[in-house]
Amino acid sequence: MDADLDTLAIALYVKIDDELKARPELVKPGPAGGIAPKLSDPELITMAVMQALLGYHSERRWLRHMGKHLRHLFPYQPKQPGYNKRMHAALPLIKHFIRALAGDTDFWFDNHWILDSTPVECGRSRPTVKRSDAAGWAAYGYCASHSRFFWGLRLYLICTPTGMPILWALADAKIGEREVVEAMLDREPHLLADGPGLLLITDKGFASKRFEKDLAERAVTLLRPNRKNEKTRPGQALLKSVRQLIESVNDTLKGQLDLELHGGRTFTGIAVRVAQRLLAMTAAIWHNHKTGQPVTRSLIAYDH
Repeated sequence: MDADLDTLAIALYVKIDDELKARPELVKPGPAGGIAPKLSDPELITMAVMQALLGYHSERRWLRHMGKHLRHLFPYQPKQPGYNKRMHAALPLIKHFIRALAGDTDFWFDNHWILDSTPVECGRSRPTVKRSDAAGWAAYGYCASHSRFFWGLRLYLICTPTGMPILWALADAKIGEREVVEAMLDREPHLLADGPGLLLITDKGFASKRFEKDLAERAVTLLRPNRKNEKTRPGQALLKSVRQLIESVNDTLKGQLDLELHGGRTFTGIAVRVAQRLLAMTAAIWHNHKTGQPVTRSLIAYDH
């Protein structure tokens, strides 16, 4: 089967529709006697994925493009206020389908996990910081990789070497990285129980005896680079190539899916736009895997 945008959209719609029919409890019930929405949840989520893959940051520009070029896929064209409201309400569904698509591939059972965090900037000017509805959640942080300060959040992503998301979280940029990761693992302990012998690969920023001991108690082995004054740790020869994998996943999210151009201004607005991009990457990997493409994280077939 060919990998192209229309094929991905149809396959994704069918997958979401089948899942929602099998699990109707996932759909929030509407008011009794209310009018049925003209835009179904599977159509909405498929729209959101296509928006991210095609690089439309503006919802208004995306809806104009969709109305002109994609009516064969989406006969009903929502207005921007309605689309925005439905997207915010669909955040739980988007989060669910990131996991559902990941679980529908062989990559879900990989016992090698890669962990990294990356800045998600939410504003640059001082007036924006003061007025933003994200104030109190977003904060000033420092990105050592790019030697810059930023105001916003950090996206923590645990994924397989193919880039398939396992766990993710958005956190205050000032909170310690190890603290956030421990909270992520505490929230879903069954993931560790289902995958014994896990190897968690990180950068040296996660170096900590207490953190490593905590992972060991969860039956997780930590693989990270040596610090300057440390003896050579096992597996150091593997880390150079793995580090490139970590950077390439971040480059997919930022360079191709424009993670830092999300445009969110509220708690839900930022979260749903980040989740939208994670779902788009997950959907591309899922579809590439199902169609036997040689590079599973390639978005080239879907970005035009």
